[in-house]
Amino acid sequence: MSEGALPDPQAAREWLEKMVLIRRFEERAGEQYTRAKIGGFLHLGIGEEATIVGTVAALRPDDYLIGTYRTHGHVLARGSDPGRVMAELFGRVDGLCRGRGGSMHMFDADVRFMGGYGIVGGNLPIGAGIALSSDYRGTDEVTLCQIGDGAVNQGTFAETLNLAALWSLPIVFMVVNNLYGMGTAVERHSAQPDMKRRGESLGVEGVECDGMDVVDTFETVSRAVETTRRERRPILVEAETYRFRGHSVADPEEYRTTEEVEEWRERCPILLFGDRLEEAGILTAADREQIDAGAIATVDRALEFAEASPEPGPASLYDDIYVLDGDSHGWYSNHREVTEGAGEQG
Repeated sequence: MSEGALPDPQAAREWLEKMVLIRRFEERAGEQYTRAKIGGFLHLGIGEEATIVGTVAALRPDDYLIGTYRTHGHVLARGSDPGRVMAELFGRVDGLCRGRGGSMHMFDADVRFMGGYGIVGGNLPIGAGIALSSDYRGTDEVTLCQIGDGAVNQGTFAETLNLAALWSLPIVFMVVNNLYGMGTAVERHSAQPDMKRRGESLGVEGVECDGMDVVDTFETVSRAVETTRRERRPILVEAETYRFRGHSVADPEEYRTTEEVEEWRERCPILLFGDRLEEAGILTAADREQIDAGAIATVDRALEFAEASPEPGPASLYDDIYVLDGDSHGWYSNHREVTEGAGEQG
């Protein structure tokens, strides 16, 4: 664990509560996936809770956060309602995106979480666009864009970092390096495995943090965010972390050994941070049990909410889409416009 100063007792407890909630939520989501309650893909961030919570704690409420397709924990840490997050996983109308996004496309503008994206590296230019908007409007908002280690080999990575540096955009890029781009070890997919150096030739300074340590993550990201806010220039942060589960729930994990996973589990960010808080006298063992019980109860309620939420009806099939046809080419449309147009054509 980092020797950095612990936050005040209230903040420390809140950080641990968020980390435990994310863990229990994701575990329950994995169970529901195996019960066919959740469709499509499910990418769990179990093991990466310190990277998530430490990053979110370093942002202001008016800053923007944009992620990958592994972002259940991000919306929870940012303050989204757990019931609505679970309902989104279930594809129900009370979900954050009314069941349209599912696991890979979480979005909650109310907490300035600007989405998870299924295309690797696809969020990079969008993040730069959000930062450009803040710059254009003359605000001191900062955008933090998280990507996985596999995304650094996408063309969007170099293109976006180049523009961000050229235009002095207020954006922090974070490479969440969990050592495997889907199922390929970093050393096998990157000629330069030192991720923090990948932006040097483009004029983007790189720093690193221990992504298994919420304190070190918070301190490193806080410095990067405030430098970007003050000096109006992008920074690249590499957070070395580890996912205890596979790339997705369907991943057979043949690319790594059980022994390796168990070694990383000994560095569980929740247990290590909890132990440190207990040693510092901020929490007791009973407090930690209470936090865990509270997280389980919250997830139980979220599951009940999701199961009670109705599925989208067939009549909503054409809501919130762009329709390209002879009558409404390129216009934003809804079901009523589509059905009326179809009737007129008929």
